Amino acid sequence: MRKYFYLVGFLVLFYSCKGEKELHTKLPRPILNLIDHYEIPHEQIFGGTKIGGLSGIDYDKENDVFYLISDDRSIHNTARFYKANIHLNKRKIDSVQFLHLVSIKGRNDEKFSNWETSPFFSIDPEDIRYNPIDKYFIWCSEGEKLITNNKIFLQNPSIFVMDTLGKFVSEFTMPQNLKMTLTEKGPRRNGTLEGITFSDDFQSIYTSIEDPLYEDDEKPDVTKGSLVRIFQFDLKTKKNIAQYAYELDPVAHQAIPKEGSKTNGISAILQAGKNKLLIVERSYSVGRSSNTIKVFYSDLAYGTDIKKVFSLRDRKFPFRKIPKQMIFNMDDLGIHIDNIEGVSYGKTLPNGNKTLVFVSDNNFSKKQQTQILIFELKYL
Repeated sequence: MRKYFYLVGFLVLFYSCKGEKELHTKLPRPILNLIDHYEIPHEQIFGGTKIGGLSGIDYDKENDVFYLISDDRSIHNTARFYKANIHLNKRKIDSVQFLHLVSIKGRNDEKFSNWETSPFFSIDPEDIRYNPIDKYFIWCSEGEKLITNNKIFLQNPSIFVMDTLGKFVSEFTMPQNLKMTLTEKGPRRNGTLEGITFSDDFQSIYTSIEDPLYEDDEKPDVTKGSLVRIFQFDLKTKKNIAQYAYELDPVAHQAIPKEGSKTNGISAILQAGKNKLLIVERSYSVGRSSNTIKVFYSDLAYGTDIKKVFSLRDRKFPFRKIPKQMIFNMDDLGIHIDNIEGVSYGKTLPNGNKTLVFVSDNNFSKKQQTQILIFELKYL
């Protein structure tokens, strides 16, 4: 029996390495070149709301507008997303023009409550995607796991469907391992659903969690990465149909002081063709002003469906993690990079190449920036 497990382990390692090699050699390789970056003024007001906390972005090609969701938990203003134009002229961002404000509504067409005063009726928006075929949005909420000496509050991560007016249409059924618990099991606080994207054929969606589930791995450190899960849901049934293991890089930089907080996790994902994703890893360490943002290209076809695997620590269930290839590290730009949380395709350039647009979440802090970065996307 032991020889059998050794053999299975060897085969998993072999095919995992094979997947990495084929991803690097057989597929067209995405290349990113920075076009321009732009900073939205701190606490700019639009529609009576503070523009900030922008944690997700998507592009509507037909109407030539971007949709940007705020992760304001109705503390500053109502839960919302914006329609905006990003004016690109001769490879320069002229301006970012906000056009319309849409309030996000709950199941009974009510506005969500202020997290600080009515947490049971609040929400934590993190990402948004527009379906141009059927004209609706999906968006995800991170939920909450707050356990203190005088307060216990659990709210499960969620994925919702809403119409173009922000009204609730339906929601997805969460698998058991995405439900909050009172113990160190399941999702970690502030480490759940951060990224969401439609598949290229709009038959399913993918969503990513920022941190490892308790049963899967420890959080990453400067010396090691961690295993997190990417979830696939069927768009018709709204149920989870597959899960995949993805290995995060180690934390990019040591904290100052050394015992200070540091993290690395998935902050956004975007479909890049059949079974393929662009994955954004965001690393931050106390003592540094800038975040390290890495963009990876990954192919789910090479990964094992681990939906039935309770714990990735369990060596009895060998699996292939999905291979990844880094295509850009924003440290190489030599400029300040803030808390990048959203990524979308943008306008097509005159030469026919696509653009990638990134947005940062300033956490409504004067010490942070709301940045827009636009890259040209090419393939070699």
